[in-house]
Parts: sequence; structure tokens; C-alpha cells
Amino acid sequence: MWTIWPMPVYLMENYDYSDIGEFVNIGVGNDISISELAELIKYVVGYVGEIVYDASKPDGTPRKLLDVTKLNEFGWQAKIPLREGIKQAYERYVTNYYGQK
Repeated sequence: MWTIWPMPVYLMENYDYSDIGEFVNIGVGNDISISELAELIKYVVGYVGEIVYDASKPDGTPRKLLDVTKLNEFGWQAKIPLREGIKQAYERYVTNYYGQK
């Protein structure tokens, strides 16, 4: 499943706080719009309906791309692409939680 949990474990096992500093951006270095993400999720889960956007609301931050240079310098690279991670997360949800009350 696509998660971030291996990254902090990797950092804690291989580096000291003095090496890392106070903050490390977590990301993969790729940008995706909310619309693109919604369409990707729609495709992965097999949703056939329409995605409707409320044009009266603000667009939000145009870009959400994090600088992951520091993370990459520590040797961390994402191992599962976003589409596959969404697929695995959805399959896990359906298998373990769908229909439970």
C-alpha cells in the first residue's frame, strides 16, 4: 500500500536529528492537480458518475509541489507510483472495511 510510514522509519534508523533538522518535506517530487487526482481515483475505483466542481469556491493553491531535495539527499525515493498506491489502498479498503458497520 502506498504510505509514508516507511520514510520516517528509514530516517530514524539511519540518521540523527542533528543530521535531519527540524523539517523534511514528504513527497515524491511530482505535481498533480486536484482535478487530475479526482479523475485518477475515479478511474481506479471504477466510478462511472460525473465529478462536479463548485465554481463559486476558490481554486486554492495552484501548485502543491513540495521540494523533496532534502529527502532525496537522505537516499529516500518513493517505491510505489501514485496510481498503484491508490489501487492498493482501495483494494485494502474494499477487502477489510467495505460494508462493515
